[in-house]
Amino acid sequence: MGAAGSFPGPHGPASSYLVETEDGSGRPWRVLLDLGNGALGPLQRFVEPHDIDAVLLSHLHPDHCLDLCGLYVALSYHPTRVVESRLPVYGPVGTLERLDRAYGTDGEGHLGTVFDVRHWSDGHPVTVGPFSVVPYRVEHPVESYGQRVVEGAGTAGAAVLAYTGDTDSCPALRELARDADLFLAEASFQEGRETIRGVHLTGLRAGRAAAEAGVDRLILTHVPSWTDPEVVLAEARSVFPGPVRLARAGDVHEI
Repeated sequence: MGAAGSFPGPHGPASSYLVETEDGSGRPWRVLLDLGNGALGPLQRFVEPHDIDAVLLSHLHPDHCLDLCGLYVALSYHPTRVVESRLPVYGPVGTLERLDRAYGTDGEGHLGTVFDVRHWSDGHPVTVGPFSVVPYRVEHPVESYGQRVVEGAGTAGAAVLAYTGDTDSCPALRELARDADLFLAEASFQEGRETIRGVHLTGLRAGRAAAEAGVDRLILTHVPSWTDPEVVLAEARSVFPGPVRLARAGDVHEI
């Protein structure tokens, strides 16, 4: 839905990714990885909000979670559809309180009436329909988790999507992305320009993580408007031998 870094960019919203599959009965499952500011609008071109099965938040910065406030409105006040059960939302400790503050509630009608908020535990998998999701605590100034999403876990040919959320290089990236079919990695910084560590990856560091983990494909995302996407793309290609491309709002990738 959106791949802009840190805030919505001129070509699309902030971070949000819709993951879809069908279970053995043909029932469609739809899971969101993050729902950053601006992403709820284009999301509606692909799925009706009531048909979302879970939201998986990497962390609580606005560019990854803020449009949950709008999703609350969409689910609560639809004139004909009702919320039959609360929507599971996985996130760091304090997720519900953060969303309530952002929405501006004072204790009445808070977002917990619509969202069933559950907290990540590092390395402990959760199940959403046919998906198994393992969160990995990564390196960012706030509590942040990459997500390893496996469809068909425990079977031959299981599909693996690894998503970094926001992070700098850290040991967790190797296990998060190990042998993934697709590695969706942030690349906010450029080598030689930013000296701050412990915040974001560069294209070079994302490429190295992909190579070390043995992933098949690398997609670079979370590129802010002041970062040249061609620079981070070239950095990644210099160290990762597989296919590399940039995330674009509206793109569809099959795994």
